Amino acid sequence: MNFSHIFDKFSKAKVLILGDLILDRFIRGEARRVSPEAPVPVVEVKMETYCLGGAGNVANNIVSLGGNVSISGIVGNDYTAEVLLKELHAKNIDVSGIFKDKTVETSIKTRIIAGHQQVVRFDKETVRELSPVNTKKILEFFTERISDSDAVLISDYGKGVITKSIIQKIIKLAKKHRKIVTVDPKIEHFTRYKYVDCLTPNIYEAMGGMHITRLKNISEIDELGKKILKKLKCRSVLITQGENGMTLFEQTKSLHIPTAAKEVFDVTGAGDTVIAVLTLALASGMSLSDSAKIANFAAGIVVGKVGTATVSPQELSKALK
Repeated sequence: MNFSHIFDKFSKAKVLILGDLILDRFIRGEARRVSPEAPVPVVEVKMETYCLGGAGNVANNIVSLGGNVSISGIVGNDYTAEVLLKELHAKNIDVSGIFKDKTVETSIKTRIIAGHQQVVRFDKETVRELSPVNTKKILEFFTERISDSDAVLISDYGKGVITKSIIQKIIKLAKKHRKIVTVDPKIEHFTRYKYVDCLTPNIYEAMGGMHITRLKNISEIDELGKKILKKLKCRSVLITQGENGMTLFEQTKSLHIPTAAKEVFDVTGAGDTVIAVLTLALASGMSLSDSAKIANFAAGIVVGKVGTATVSPQELSKALK
């Protein structure tokens, strides 16, 4: 593989993202004693940070490699939304497709970490299907931007933005303009993702989406990939399998890619990195197989970091060499 000009191509690519927006909050400290009120550790807080989660983390992974991103979704009219939008602005991510809805609460995941151990996570959010008014706003935004974009990426975290109606209309619009469409799926919505260019489930999402409870042996992954292709009539499926790497299925062939990870500290956000880098590479004109290989290297880097992470051009360049 010769990827010497990859980052020049990345800087010219434009990706439109539709997805569930989430703010990740990390409260870090030390736990040196147990509470007298209950058998739980007392965490002495030392630091509090915010990171982009959900579709925002996907966008962050693209811009970290020099790509251009416009993101669309819904947030509440609250403090969490202010912090989230500030983080997006700081990363030079276009937020003109994000709309406020005072009837919803912006999703936030708060993790309490003592030393290197996560003690608890608590979530605040409103899970509700996209309203007709917000659907219209998002579709108008996509109609305005689609001709100037190279790819559409759908990041489904099951918070309500990815309805059956909007995904059908977005895919139809993208196909009309001959744009690439990729999807990071949610098990419950699996049958919604028909006719896309690439679906990127992990092995559990792929099994759940096809109502399979267990695989007897590794060869059954091939059958699983073929079933997804047939059922959803998509161009390709990339099934990630953790330490066992990933397998790319196309209509007439498949390719297994061994993991590139040297050490695994945290798998948080690895799926975001896979679809972000895969889509960016496809939008840059690369083949499916080369795009999947690059995404595999990028995922191998982020799982070696703690927390929600991205990949820098320097890190990816070194890994590719």
